[in-house]
Amino acid sequence: MADEFGDTVRRLMPSLSPAVTRVAGYLDQNRATVLASSAQQVATHLGTSDATVIRAVQALGFDGLPDLKQALAAALDGRRTPATDMRRTLAEVGTTTGDAIDAVLEAHREGMEALRTKDGRAGILAAVTALHPATRIGVFGIGPSAHLARYVAFQLTRSGRQSLLLDATGWSLADQLLGLHADDAVVLLAYGKPYREVQAVMGEAHRLGLPVVLVTDTETSTIARKATVVLLARRGRANRVALHATTLVALEAVILGLAATDRDNALRQLADLDRLRKLIGP
Repeated sequence: MADEFGDTVRRLMPSLSPAVTRVAGYLDQNRATVLASSAQQVATHLGTSDATVIRAVQALGFDGLPDLKQALAAALDGRRTPATDMRRTLAEVGTTTGDAIDAVLEAHREGMEALRTKDGRAGILAAVTALHPATRIGVFGIGPSAHLARYVAFQLTRSGRQSLLLDATGWSLADQLLGLHADDAVVLLAYGKPYREVQAVMGEAHRLGLPVVLVTDTETSTIARKATVVLLARRGRANRVALHATTLVALEAVILGLAATDRDNALRQLADLDRLRKLIGP
């Protein structure tokens, strides 16, 4: 399949300085990471300066890192399918089970490092701040993200927060959206191209004036520009099979952060859970 960015990198590399060539190669081989990183984060990973990163971006024909991210996001949306992602992943990890395990662990290590940066922690804090005042938190996710959405809604309830699960597709989602109220907030799990259900949830949240925390891997998409907070949590590497552990960690950090902002309520809810358990069995 056509890969304009990769072709551009390979064509220009012979004319670039060694430092810029190294950055350009990283940008090409770690596209999902780049989408979720600042110039400083890329520079720190490579042991270079953010000025060198910007020079590399401009040498590849982009005005700056945001311009490059838009191009990468558009390219990824246009060519990703689960089958092609799996083929690329299996081709990369080789033939042994050990290599596959190492690839998964390394991808999650990179994701966790991104969450632990100053920007990553700031995103989690911003999400907690946006959600805390809400009377209830709606959690949207479909496909693989539906399982995460159900888990998040479950844990929010346990920690003393009212939650509303939004996990339907098609017209059934409209029935769930009827339950949104003006004092709610929404956590929106959405990766890749914003499909109709994502657009519907975002549109209804905007109509009601609700804060929206978008959990995704790029802050340059159209849907990201409409969110109150963008919580960046990558799902593995660019054009590779989706991995969800980093997303789960980010969400659990938000849940515990919300519990910490209202400790008494969280403890009362768990005490009530213990009381109800005693009614059921020893």
